[in-house]
Amino acid sequence: MQCLPPTDPDRPVLLAGPTASGKSALALELAARQGGVIVNADALQVFENWRVLTARPTAEEETAAAHRLYGHVPWDASYSVGHWLRDVAPLLSGDARPIIVGGTGLYFAALTEGLAEIPPTPQELRALADARRMAEGHAGMFEELDAATRARVDPLNPMRVQRAWEVWRATGRGLAAWHDDTPAPLLPLADVQPFVLNADRDWLNARIHRRFDRMLERGALEEAQANLGRWTPALQSSKAIGAPELIAHLAGRISLADAVTAARTASRQYAKRQRSWFRARMRAWTWLDLP
Repeated sequence: MQCLPPTDPDRPVLLAGPTASGKSALALELAARQGGVIVNADALQVFENWRVLTARPTAEEETAAAHRLYGHVPWDASYSVGHWLRDVAPLLSGDARPIIVGGTGLYFAALTEGLAEIPPTPQELRALADARRMAEGHAGMFEELDAATRARVDPLNPMRVQRAWEVWRATGRGLAAWHDDTPAPLLPLADVQPFVLNADRDWLNARIHRRFDRMLERGALEEAQANLGRWTPALQSSKAIGAPELIAHLAGRISLADAVTAARTASRQYAKRQRSWFRARMRAWTWLDLP
């Protein structure tokens, strides 16, 4: 099997990697050889309305092996790491060995390190935070956080900063304090086989460009057209990489060529953030060099 060392078929496998690194194909190959159920750990692939643009498994791939937690969330719903943990928990005790694959580092961290039970953010506070971020950016919210939280939150990630600000405003406690009270994890790292795909930047960027071209060939623009009439930028599902750019083209604001260029740039930036997360938080995992 390409790049993946021998694995114990009785122990869960965690397979993390940046976008377009080929982790889904690797998970499918592992399931074909050893069996198991492929479980999604990508925060964008959970939404029902973006199959092509989020590179969810195709219908044929879902037939070839059991897949769970793909496209099961309504397009207009909020979905947190807490939701994902509750959804994934029953899949950890079934007969089939879970092969958990994705690029959302926070999902893997919560699974293997535990997750603080933070109360949900009130809708009116979320609306206030969304409006503030869209109007002025997230730097002001970052500066208002307590020192311990500022030291742990990526200041370049607007959604993480906003989340920390919402927690502080809603609970009166900093996100760092909540994390310090984290309960035991569902799957301790010692009980699993954890792998990170380590992709060379230039190699990965070339794959990102080619993959977006394939997405267009497979109907990404038509998928965006289907979402145009209900497009709401503040929704989580609207954060799908490439969606804002294709919507802008369909709305007549930019050309298709400019939309493709912008979407590719957004994908490269997203992959860079993923790699940074993996380097910072997954040092204890087994790193597999690509290609």
